[in-house]
Amino acid sequence: MIKYKLICKDCNIKFDSWFASSNEYEKLKKRKFLTCHSCNSLKVEKTLMTPQVINTKLKSEIKIDSAKYGKIKKTIKHYQKFIKNNFQYVGDNFVHEARSIHYNDKKKSKGIYGSASNQEIKELKEEGIDTQVIPWIEDKDN
Repeated sequence: MIKYKLICKDCNIKFDSWFASSNEYEKLKKRKFLTCHSCNSLKVEKTLMTPQVINTKLKSEIKIDSAKYGKIKKTIKHYQKFIKNNFQYVGDNFVHEARSIHYNDKKKSKGIYGSASNQEIKELKEEGIDTQVIPWIEDKDN
C-alpha cells in the first residue's frame, strides 16, 4: 500500500488517498477513475510528499500510545463485564424496549443494553429517554 497526497487542479483542494501500488495509481489515472471528492474534476495530480521516517522520539511516542490504548481497552472491557452481569441484553430490539420501559410505569425492569443507530439514540433523547453510548470491543483478540 502506498499513500499519496493529491491535489485537484480545479478547486485546489488537497487530500490523501491510498493505492495498492504506484502502478495502480497510474492505471486509475489513465482510466480516468481519479476524481476530486469536492468538485468531481478529473484534474487530480500527485503533490510533493516527504517520506515518513520513524526516529527514536517517534518510536517512544508510539510505545506510549500503545500503552495508553491498552489501558483504555482494559477499562472498556471492565465496563463491558459489569454491563453484561447487571443489565439485560436486548440486541437490536433496544429502541422498542427502551420506549416500553419509559412509557409503561407498571413495567419494572432492570437496565437494558443493545444496539441502536445514532439517529435512534437522538430520537430517544428527544423523547426524554435517558440513553448512553458506550464503546464496545468484541471479545476476540486481534
